[in-house]
Amino acid sequence: MDKTTIIGILLGIVAVGVGMVMKGVPIMAIVNPAAILIIIVGTAASVVTAFPTSEIKKVPKLFGILFKQKQLYQPKELIYDFSELAQLARKEGLLALEATIADIDDPFMRNGLTLAVDGQSADYIRDVLNEEIDAMEERHQVGAAIFTQAGTYAPTLGVLGAVIGLIAALGNMENTDELGLAISAAFVATLLGIFTGYVWWHPFANKLKQKSKEEVRIKEMMVEGILSILEGEAPRVIERKLASYLPASERQQIFEESGEL
Repeated sequence: MDKTTIIGILLGIVAVGVGMVMKGVPIMAIVNPAAILIIIVGTAASVVTAFPTSEIKKVPKLFGILFKQKQLYQPKELIYDFSELAQLARKEGLLALEATIADIDDPFMRNGLTLAVDGQSADYIRDVLNEEIDAMEERHQVGAAIFTQAGTYAPTLGVLGAVIGLIAALGNMENTDELGLAISAAFVATLLGIFTGYVWWHPFANKLKQKSKEEVRIKEMMVEGILSILEGEAPRVIERKLASYLPASERQQIFEESGEL
């Protein structure tokens, strides 16, 4: 479970709810079926119109990514694993890695090592793995774009909802009591549109982009590790090369633990 997504949503709801109370606005004022219909259903309609069916079908999976913490290879663990694989390859040859490949859970890393053991060239392996990374990035970008577009449409639909509410209010100006209620209800759509757009949809898109960047970084480390093993580099050299992907503090820790300092 990705706790930050849950915490962010709850904080957003609390912030707006408490702010409304502090401003003297009753919480139940936000429960406006017409405004909810315009914002939620209208945003969904806009997104469905903007993207093909094949991408819309992935939306439930995207929510799963947002609310679940995907188990990625930890960079430090990856560096140590490649160090051990390099040591084995230098002692017994690349073919000795074949017995360990089946124990590797990550399919990307397993595929790359299999290509290396099969005797493919470094250029070929790099091209194949980079193509896979590029295809993954493109899929992730489309997923993030769905929420980005939802965040763009929702506030505009909020304005549309307010205009509709004002038209209804101005059509009944004889009753001043109902006029005030109608005008306040009209702006509920604007509130919901801005809230969902900038507290939910845009942050969701940003989180998907950040998760994608982290996964790409891990896979790029795998590519460099696989090619380094193929070229017969020493374990310490591979550690230093892969550590360049880490922040300075973590890099220093890697060197100290591996005996570099």
